Amino acid sequence: MIIQLQPSISASEKDIILTRIKSLEYKATPVTTQRGSYLVAIGKKEFDIRQLGHLKGIADIHRVSDDYKLVSRKWKVNHTQIDLGEGVVVGNGSLSIMAGPCSIEHEDQVQNTIDHLVRNNVRMMRGGVFKPRSSPYAFRGLGVEGLKMWYALARKAGIKIVSEVMQVSQIAEMYDYVDVFQVGARNTQNFNLLDELGKVDKAVMIKRGISGTIEELLYSAEYVFSAGNEKLLLCERGIRTYERASRNTMDVNAIPILKEKTHLPVIADPSHGIGIRDYVEPVALAAVMAGADGVIYETHEKPEEAASDGQQTLDFDESTQLITRMRKAFDLLQQF
Repeated sequence: MIIQLQPSISASEKDIILTRIKSLEYKATPVTTQRGSYLVAIGKKEFDIRQLGHLKGIADIHRVSDDYKLVSRKWKVNHTQIDLGEGVVVGNGSLSIMAGPCSIEHEDQVQNTIDHLVRNNVRMMRGGVFKPRSSPYAFRGLGVEGLKMWYALARKAGIKIVSEVMQVSQIAEMYDYVDVFQVGARNTQNFNLLDELGKVDKAVMIKRGISGTIEELLYSAEYVFSAGNEKLLLCERGIRTYERASRNTMDVNAIPILKEKTHLPVIADPSHGIGIRDYVEPVALAAVMAGADGVIYETHEKPEEAASDGQQTLDFDESTQLITRMRKAFDLLQQF
């Protein structure tokens, strides 16, 4: 059960509500976010919600059977919109495109990528400055100094930044320079990190775990929401299966399922979803037609020279073609 509280609720009114909930043998957890105050009440006893609904200070009550209550669409029918400022909104019925290299490498690379995005009217750039690599000897990113350089160039062009945070200690040092904190597949169930991201007033995009279920992804989002941050995006990036023909198995099924289960925007990552450059475009188009709110993918001026993930990275010509075709596919979808 989710109880939405009035913004003007007094301390005494809240105490009365909490006492009443306890008398019904329910446990109430207060949650305060950027957008509202809630009580998440857990219990097994059936009762008439009118016993609570008449109390002063309550705006609305919703029965939610899902264990992931705050991110469930059973209480919030309208889809959430994430406003990043300067006219960049994710989840508002349009198709959001996020593109950039796997790793931020140097200033020329960043500027060339920004120029490519501006030419194609793309307002969000992805890139890693802290890279979780399978091998400890691989390139692991430029760190905060690289992020500051990227930020300075991106702001001049009106580009928003999406970058991965790997541990709690990085949140504070990255905070002023990112618009969306990305939680990678390896950290989807790093609950300490998720709790801390719930305390910041920045958007957070959570990628599905390497072998994670849809339900586990929703639980991860619940951690962030319940800690106080409603600015959430979910990302389907493929899962590890027995199939070896591609890097991962892109679960396109997950996109409409998530759209039905949650009010949060759903983003697709075809680059990691299949891991093979030639197939990124068809997988991206399939994700758009499946109803994704946005697509995040990797592009580099010279993929063969990329510091990481070159085998799944599009060059700028391929990226331009993909952007054009995704927008055409999205426009076609709106006709149905």
